[in-house]
Amino acid sequence: MGAIHVLLSLFCIAAVGSPVQPSSHLLRDQNDLKRSNIVQLAQRETGVREIGNTNRGKRVEEYLAYVSLTGGEPWCAAYISWIYGQGGYVKPRSAWSPDLLPASRLVKMPLSADVFGIYFPELKRIAHVGIVVSRDGDWILGSEGNTNVDGSREGNGVYLKRRHIRTIAKYADWVTNGKEVGQ
Repeated sequence: MGAIHVLLSLFCIAAVGSPVQPSSHLLRDQNDLKRSNIVQLAQRETGVREIGNTNRGKRVEEYLAYVSLTGGEPWCAAYISWIYGQGGYVKPRSAWSPDLLPASRLVKMPLSADVFGIYFPELKRIAHVGIVVSRDGDWILGSEGNTNVDGSREGNGVYLKRRHIRTIAKYADWVTNGKEVGQ
């Protein structure tokens, strides 16, 4: 009789679900979906252009407004922040590119949707950021705002750029354990 109770208890736990934490596989799958969403949002912005190379234009001003700035300001970090905001994340939310790469978020091996930062020696800081779309060996395909075909940090639009990993100083993961709206 005791064996029947144990078996019934096990059956009920299996049917209803156990109170244990989700498996790492399930969490990985959830993060993969979140990363895919961020990348898709970023790719949809490819082709946005400024009006007259002045850091202005309807969409550019939406990116800037998201971080409480008006038109005419550099906007690569505002673009990244806006993308994450569209994905439901509270952070990052800054127009200052170094803010998007805090020590608590740094990772060595980038995944899609991670933020990357490019260091400019003349400014002695990270001065341009983008979102990793994919990695192919030593190359990153990234979605970048306020750049151009040549890769400038004062460009004219949103581009998909291919950069060698040696040109990238840091990567930050805002997806894993990221705070989404409603969490």
